[in-house]
Amino acid sequence: MTVLPDDGLSLAAEFPDATHEQWQRLVEGVLRKSGKEVSGAAAEDALSTTLEDGLRTRPLYTARDAAPDAGLPGFAPFVRGSRPEGGIAGGWDVRQRHTTLAGGTADAVLTDLENGVTSLWLVLGSGGIPVSELGRALDGVYLDLAPIVLDARAETEAAAGALLGLYEERGVDPKAARGNLGADPLGHEARTGTPQNFAPFAELAARCAETYPAVRALTVDALPYHEAGGSAAQELGASLATGVAYLRELTEAGLSVEQAAGQLEFRYAATADQFLTIAKLRAARRLWARIAEVCGAPGAGAQTQHAVTSPVMMTRRDPWVNMLRTTIATLAAGVGGADSVTVLPFDHTLGLPDAFARRIARNTSTILIEESHLARVIDPAGGSWYVERLTDELAHSAWAFFRSIEGDGGQAAVLRSGRLGADLAATWAERSEKLAKRREPITGVSEFPLLSEKPVRRQAAPEQPSGGLPRVRRDEAYEELRARSDAHLAATGSRPRVYLATLGSAADYTARSTFAANLFQAGGIEPVAEGGFEDSGATEAVLCSSDALYAEQAAPAAEALRAAGARHVFLAGRPADHPGVDSYVFAGCDAVAVLSATLDRMGVS
Repeated sequence: MTVLPDDGLSLAAEFPDATHEQWQRLVEGVLRKSGKEVSGAAAEDALSTTLEDGLRTRPLYTARDAAPDAGLPGFAPFVRGSRPEGGIAGGWDVRQRHTTLAGGTADAVLTDLENGVTSLWLVLGSGGIPVSELGRALDGVYLDLAPIVLDARAETEAAAGALLGLYEERGVDPKAARGNLGADPLGHEARTGTPQNFAPFAELAARCAETYPAVRALTVDALPYHEAGGSAAQELGASLATGVAYLRELTEAGLSVEQAAGQLEFRYAATADQFLTIAKLRAARRLWARIAEVCGAPGAGAQTQHAVTSPVMMTRRDPWVNMLRTTIATLAAGVGGADSVTVLPFDHTLGLPDAFARRIARNTSTILIEESHLARVIDPAGGSWYVERLTDELAHSAWAFFRSIEGDGGQAAVLRSGRLGADLAATWAERSEKLAKRREPITGVSEFPLLSEKPVRRQAAPEQPSGGLPRVRRDEAYEELRARSDAHLAATGSRPRVYLATLGSAADYTARSTFAANLFQAGGIEPVAEGGFEDSGATEAVLCSSDALYAEQAAPAAEALRAAGARHVFLAGRPADHPGVDSYVFAGCDAVAVLSATLDRMGVS
């Protein structure tokens, strides 16, 4: 035990320790001022936030929020990391994704490798680089230094053969080759609805286990479930069920459990919800360690993880904000212990990324590793009562979902029956309601949109496989509204407009006029506040003021707007009895429904 010297600075030592109950009483006092009469645990619950999967985040975490022992880094249950050193030397593997050969050459690939990228993720076949061009894509690449990860979908067998052929052709020592052949038949089925025969992939796994010890044959890709709107627990549960299905197939083909587990790499989405992402990666390792233990191979439970910044969170409007989203997601992936991280370029949703976007993507990891020194700390979130508790609760929720899949016959069965798709759709419907009501804001889209923003144009990307689970994005409902406004602008030379009728002084109306302007711009409707209604070019108006002035002036103001030609009068505030007002806009209203109906009335198709 270390005894600190008495330096005369007692600081808070003379104050008595505060208790949890004392804190709750302070919370009660604050809530009482807002009209809520609750006490004790109920007061604390009033400040809690409900998440998906039945999770709740509380306002305060203390040592009372116990979680199971996370163990040591590199040892079961691997919550604190799959490796004792907390990852690969110098940080995580910076993995860049490529779907085309720019100008038919490997220049972009080599530029990435020369500027911080440490492995390549190549999309081959339909929707990517032709398998026959793999050699050209890797021209100049040192295959004994740069791990290669393939994503060839329906052409996985041919692509794997081509890569292994390149290793032999270029004299690469089989022990030096690293990467993943990307076989993922259930992931392919989730994307396309088309089953694949597993037998060739079992043969690839056996070949890798025997000849290429650092090359894995299979990927357990959880992105299809994330991109279909699934929650964190659903993403984890589906990945575990997929991994178990592959273990069964590989062991039946003659591999040991240890060999089979060593052929799997898991791919997860990293989102801008940094704490949930950290907890998800930690929980994934804990759960896979439990599966390995049950299978009789506890030493094979160190899950290898590839984190990809979420395509669902990326926006088409104000795409520059995506740089901030991917930075937070990358930080979360690193703190969560991902072995490899792919940062999707900020213009990913718009088409093929340009050189600037690829540079920003790879430098995001470089800054976090080299300048922020994030990789120098093992399990930075370990010991945080909040993160440890969230990890534990998410693990339980994901395990329950995994067991429900297994109870219904396994991953293939729930995919083919439509049950998994229905579960994901239900989760996305709940989240879509939050997005529509702006309970989950999207900066630059549903919050603080800029109608004068100059569109970012990119060359169209190859069409991705479809036919299975849908691909969703957080901005999709607002993007549809903005597209209607853009078409109207192109056809008429102006956007649809709404007039902001302000009542009283700036102190009375500014808050609500700002709110209304922000809301209507999210639907591509231009707010006009200058001059009178007759000169605004608008057909609808919004009354903006304080509740006190509404009581006195809302009705006559609405009547005056009607007389001036307004076809519909909104009031910015909670619904009340104001004659002449047609509808209300307020925090928590269904913004998408309001904006869609407004565009309909304006004749904007």
